[in-house]
Amino acid sequence: MRKVITAADIERMLRAGETLEAIPADAIITPSAQDLMRSRKLPARPTFAEPTVGKPSNAERPGGKQANGAAAAPHVCDCNATIDVTNAAAVQKFFSSPALEAIKAQMCDIGRRLWEKDYVDGNGGNITVRVAANLVLCTPTLISKGFMKPCDMCLIDFDGKQIAGEKKRTSEALTHLGIMKRQPKARACVHAHPVHATAFAVASVIPPPCLIPEAEVFLGKVGLAEYQTPGTIENGNAVGIVGVDHQVVLMQNHGVITWGDSVEDAEWKMENIDAYCRTVWIASQLGSGLHSFGTGKMKELIAIRQRLGMDDVRAGTSECKLCDPGEFRAAPVNPPAGKT
Repeated sequence: MRKVITAADIERMLRAGETLEAIPADAIITPSAQDLMRSRKLPARPTFAEPTVGKPSNAERPGGKQANGAAAAPHVCDCNATIDVTNAAAVQKFFSSPALEAIKAQMCDIGRRLWEKDYVDGNGGNITVRVAANLVLCTPTLISKGFMKPCDMCLIDFDGKQIAGEKKRTSEALTHLGIMKRQPKARACVHAHPVHATAFAVASVIPPPCLIPEAEVFLGKVGLAEYQTPGTIENGNAVGIVGVDHQVVLMQNHGVITWGDSVEDAEWKMENIDAYCRTVWIASQLGSGLHSFGTGKMKELIAIRQRLGMDDVRAGTSECKLCDPGEFRAAPVNPPAGKT
């Protein structure tokens, strides 16, 4: 099995005076480890992988190169391929393939990011990644997202039935599938309970638009799904319907779910929405109101989002509605004692 290199491994190597040349050429380097290497201005080490399941991996080619001599590409799966779930040997081969092992390691790394940022508590939160036309990797139930191991991951079909994995799948997989079955671009979903964004969900308030340009480009329009019991088909349907046109969905009285074209992309959006909600909350307490950059600039940001290949449900919306704050109202600021 290929070695997985984490941020902790990089720190240990640096403390011991080891060079990164000691890392095996076919090692899986987690996103946190790559972040650490970039922050220390260390040379990046590529990951090696097969381009599609069933084909020889780049690590098996001489020098870890592709046939044309180019550097090997990161692990990817053919999400359009269909795996015969009635063939136990084929399922197990797929489940333990280098491509899926790399994704499992990345899911563990993303889970630890969520835990370290206080986006999940106890055994809360869950992660899914679409790995075939009919199969999804998901995190297990009753395990802290900060301490998962690749061997904990589960393989399920689009009805939520577990196909492989020793641990029991997360009970909220149906919520993720509710989005994936309706939105083919949703390659991965992340559900968590970041405090600031969850506070907006509890209040049933969507954060107001037209305040921070990065939020408009990378989040798009934030959605709000009505409350349904977590883990039920009803919740999957409620969230799935909203998730078709919104990559960030606040779930009433529950938390947040985001989706993207990779699990890291989905996690980034979780960071984006919590930072945005926190900023709006703080700004609303300053007493001077929230300054909007206006609908004209908003249209420019929507165009940038579309050029980046992301759909935007706001395209074509009348200007008078683009910066509508909706239900959001800044809390009144109490005057100093003795003054009115």
